[in-house]
Amino acid sequence: MLKALRRAADRRRQAHGDYGWLFSPYTGDEMVAIDCETTGLDTRHAELVSLAAVRIRGDRVLTSDSLDLRLARPASLSGDSIRIHGLRGIDLVDGAGVEEALTQFLDFIGNRPLVGWCLDFDLAVLNRYLRPLFGFDLPNAGIDVAQTYQRQLRRSHPELDIRPRFEQVAERLGVPVMGRHTALGDAVTTALLHLRLARGPMLAERLC
Repeated sequence: MLKALRRAADRRRQAHGDYGWLFSPYTGDEMVAIDCETTGLDTRHAELVSLAAVRIRGDRVLTSDSLDLRLARPASLSGDSIRIHGLRGIDLVDGAGVEEALTQFLDFIGNRPLVGWCLDFDLAVLNRYLRPLFGFDLPNAGIDVAQTYQRQLRRSHPELDIRPRFEQVAERLGVPVMGRHTALGDAVTTALLHLRLARGPMLAERLC
């Protein structure tokens, strides 16, 4: 309810602004898979290191129509996060500023539905930047691929209580992992997982 009220207030405030169109219902046939690499897992403090998005049209992942951004080195970049995403300070020397990167990101995704693995994490980090810079949270509809997998698993195997792991789910569904822990690689893999799961119940025997 709180999210809905905040979204309605954002829509009213942005109605005549530069991003008012983001709040219009999407009527096309595309979605956008997104992924962020960050300096940590605490959404209250994690800073963006890289950000990627790739469009999905019908049953195709449009890898030629993607966005892949590295940001300027954040203050909290540390060895622990570098070991995961592999981006060192020297790799971020020419990175974009946060406002520039988010402007490109908003223009790329538009008002299309977003697809992500544990999407709430990415949205929480992105919205923490977006609200002070642009005055709103992302209003896009969203599909969390991890939750979709869990729902299908519970329907076919209600006795199981499994927290899905990215690489294991990809292996079980026969989806290649494209550059794990790179923002674009994870976005493309997530898009492929979404399309595989969208085929529905025929995958039930491969989910566990």
